[in-house]
Amino acid sequence: MAYHSGYGAHGSKHRARAAPDPPPLFEDTSGGYSSQPGGYPAPGADVAFSVNHLLGDPMANVAMAYGSSIASHGKDMVHKELHRFVSVNKLKYFFAVDSAYVAKKLGLLVFPYTHQNWEVQYSRDVPLPPRQDLNAPDLYIPTMAFITYVLLAGMALGIQKRFSPEVLGLCASTALVWVVMEVLALLLGLYLATVRSDLSTFHLLAYSGYKYVGMILSVLTGLLFGSDGYYVALAWTSSALMYFIVRSLRTAALGPDSVGGPVPRQRLQLYLTLGAAAFQPLIIYWLTFHLVR
Repeated sequence: MAYHSGYGAHGSKHRARAAPDPPPLFEDTSGGYSSQPGGYPAPGADVAFSVNHLLGDPMANVAMAYGSSIASHGKDMVHKELHRFVSVNKLKYFFAVDSAYVAKKLGLLVFPYTHQNWEVQYSRDVPLPPRQDLNAPDLYIPTMAFITYVLLAGMALGIQKRFSPEVLGLCASTALVWVVMEVLALLLGLYLATVRSDLSTFHLLAYSGYKYVGMILSVLTGLLFGSDGYYVALAWTSSALMYFIVRSLRTAALGPDSVGGPVPRQRLQLYLTLGAAAFQPLIIYWLTFHLVR
């Protein structure tokens, strides 16, 4: 019997030498990668290598610094242009409200006849925010009332089966345009009457926007009790808003400068205040009568 070369002459076995590992199919070119058993790189090694390579590249550092400077410069330009047209600090003042102020202000808009003191309160020549002064104008109630009016108009049109996105958009845009026109007319009137006061565009927008509260009450009453209830609510809310506008404008905005001034200027200020108040019922009726049938 023939014997294998690994066996001795007398049939005794000898331990065979282990064969060398086969060469890898591909050479490892990862360089600084630390490998794990099996030839795979350590987890996160490629990310660390990329970050280290990026941080070590001077051109990348320059590009990052240049991009940061451009972003910072653009942010400054945006803030500068925004402050040119809208004062963010003043806008925050008109939204500094709380739930107690909102409840009391709504009651004042509906029942203003029992209110005694209409003067705006100051602290170190700075007017107190609305949440600390009931007489201070705000933009929170007009904004929320405008949104509520648009939703209520959509519901009223839906009940009457006259709803469409075009009609609802027309109601919203018409209400907004009327307020803008009213504010522009008041600004022109103040300029022509040469009234010196702290009355700003935000103040006029707030006083003009309070009419949405009366519009909401009128439409709700009309939906619940018909046209008779609508006209009763319209008369009450209109008279209350007129009284509120006259007292607020005369004391909070026009009062200090009108005292001791020339008689013609006082008359112009009085006519301007009465005209702004008398215009409110007309706008309320024009924007709500088609919603109640």
